[in-house]
Amino acid sequence: MSLRLLTLLALFLTAHAARADLLYVLNSGEASVSVIDATTRQEVRRIAMLREPHHLVLTPDASQLVIADSGGNEVLFVDPATGEVRRRERISNPYHLEYSPDGRFLVVASMRRDQVDVYDATTLALVQRFRPGDMPSHIAFSPDSATVYVTMQGDRAVVAFDMATRQQLWSVEVGPEPAAIIWHRGRLLVGIMGSDHFVAVNPVTREVTRAFTIGRGAHAVFPAPDGRALFATSRVDSRVAEIDPETLAVRRVWNIPGGPDCLTFDPEGRVWMTLRWAGRVAMLDPTSGQVETIRVGRSPHGIFFKPRREGVGGDFARFMPGAVSGSRPLPAPLVARAAGGPAEPVATPILQPLPMPATPAALRRVP
Repeated sequence: MSLRLLTLLALFLTAHAARADLLYVLNSGEASVSVIDATTRQEVRRIAMLREPHHLVLTPDASQLVIADSGGNEVLFVDPATGEVRRRERISNPYHLEYSPDGRFLVVASMRRDQVDVYDATTLALVQRFRPGDMPSHIAFSPDSATVYVTMQGDRAVVAFDMATRQQLWSVEVGPEPAAIIWHRGRLLVGIMGSDHFVAVNPVTREVTRAFTIGRGAHAVFPAPDGRALFATSRVDSRVAEIDPETLAVRRVWNIPGGPDCLTFDPEGRVWMTLRWAGRVAMLDPTSGQVETIRVGRSPHGIFFKPRREGVGGDFARFMPGAVSGSRPLPAPLVARAAGGPAEPVATPILQPLPMPATPAALRRVP
C-alpha cells in the first residue's frame, strides 16, 4: 500500500473515531491497546505499547487518557476522543495509577519493584517514594485527597499514606492477595483474590469485616455511574455480581466464562468487561441478561468507555471505572431515551459518598 493511501486511511480512522463511542482495551499479553467502535464492535485503531499495559486513568480535566505500560516503564498520554497518542513519558514500573481528587498528585503502584511513587500531576516530577512491602497492587484515595490507600498482594494487607506529611499511617491485614480497592461511603472495599470474598475496612478504626462473597478469585468492584449499584468480578469462578451499595447484599450474579476482570459502563447502563483468560471483551445488559463478546488481544486487562454522543461526553467519562478509583457518582443519574437516543441526565437525586471521617489525633504512624 502506498504512503499516500496509508496517510488517507489514518486520517479516515481518526475522523471516524472522533464521531464514535470508543472502547479502550489494554491487551497486557501482547503489548497493545485496542480502540473499538462500540457501535460496530470493530477495532478502529491499535496502539502499540512497549511491553505490558495493565491500567489506565483520565487526567483530572478529562482531556487525556493515561495508559500505563508497567513492563515498558512508561505512560502514554492519549486523546480519548480519537485514540491519538500525544506523548510518552518514562515512569518506573507503573502497574496501577490514580490521580488525587484535588488533581495535585499522580500516585503509581509498582508491583514488581515494591514501591509506591507520588508524582506531581503537572510536571511528573517524583515527589515521594515509599517502599511499604511486597507487591503494591491497587490504589484508592479518600475523597478529600488527604489519604491514599494501597493493597499489598504479597503482604495480605492494605497500607495508608498521609499525603500531607508523606508518611505511612498504618497497615492492616485483610486476607490473601488483596487486589482492587475503592473508597465507598466511608469505607474501603477490597477484593480478596486469594479467596472468594470482599472485605470492608474502616479507615479510622482499621476494623476489617467480610463485606460480601462472590466466588474464587474475587478481584475488583466498580460503582455504576448512577450510584445505585456496585458490580464486582470473580476471575477464577468467572462471575459478575450486582451489589446493593447500601447493604452490600448480592442482588444478582451472572456466570460469564473467561475470567471477568475490569469493568466500565456505557450511558445506557450496559456493563463492558475484559475477559482475562479468553482474549475477549464482553458486554452485559443487566436488564435483559444478554451477553455479547468481541475478540481483542491476549490477556485484556484495563478497559474504558468514552462516549461521543451529545450530552454524555467528558462529564460522563470522567466518572467511569478506569478513569477514577472509588465511588464518585454523577450529579444525576443518566438514563437512555425511550427512542434509543443518547442518554440524558435526570433530576432524580442519587446517593452520595459519605464524607471522610476525621482521623483521631492520637492515631499512631507506622514508620
